[in-house]
Amino acid sequence: MNIAIIGYGKMGKIIEQIARTCGHSVSVIVDPLAANTQAGLQITRTIASAVFDSVDAAIEFTQPDTAVENIIALAEKKIPTVTGTTGWYNQLGEVSKMIKKTNGSVLWASNFSIGVNMFYRIAWYAAQLANNFSEYDAGGFEIHHNKKMDSPSGTAKILAEGVLSRIDRKKRIVYETMNHKPEADELHFPSLRMGSVPGAHSLFFDSPADTIEITHTARNREGFASGAIRAAQWLTAKKRKGVFTIDDMMKDLFKE
Repeated sequence: MNIAIIGYGKMGKIIEQIARTCGHSVSVIVDPLAANTQAGLQITRTIASAVFDSVDAAIEFTQPDTAVENIIALAEKKIPTVTGTTGWYNQLGEVSKMIKKTNGSVLWASNFSIGVNMFYRIAWYAAQLANNFSEYDAGGFEIHHNKKMDSPSGTAKILAEGVLSRIDRKKRIVYETMNHKPEADELHFPSLRMGSVPGAHSLFFDSPADTIEITHTARNREGFASGAIRAAQWLTAKKRKGVFTIDDMMKDLFKE
């Protein structure tokens, strides 16, 4: 696969490294702070100025305020796109319309880690079990590095919403600090931002007798990068068209 990388920060650099290690090529890098063109590698500051003639897919990790513009620009150039940028999902309708108009393809996810997507399913099954035992309360929290732009994380939202839909006695999620005694129907899932933590998400089921804890901890960003490359392969393998999420790919991989 020949990949274009949109956004050449920490994630972009790791994606380039892992892609090359896996036998893929990277021929285009787009970043507003990009340096001059290097031999065999086209580096540009904008998508409009890049040439995508031999590119099979683009992987986009930028910022919430530029993601939609990037996805639409790539759709207009007929480039299948995988995006791991979060914080723009309120504009998903606009993106979907453009993808349909251009007969393009995009796969988005708040977290591309295969481990996280396994963790979701383990946690949600645990929530289904806990639904049968009213003595178990549920809650959780997430931790990320202090450079992360959004809070709660997209991963935390997907995890908490999945739990909420599986425990009948929980009716709403509270992400912010509680300044009151929690109500029985509230699922509390706060966030912490500190240091260089790549990401950790924990879910708890607690009773007077014991506590069940389920945690996923990322050691580094390599899992996210590997998952994004796998998503690009999945998106292009059958020339899929439309708007997809990581869940579409995982259902295929898990044969669900």
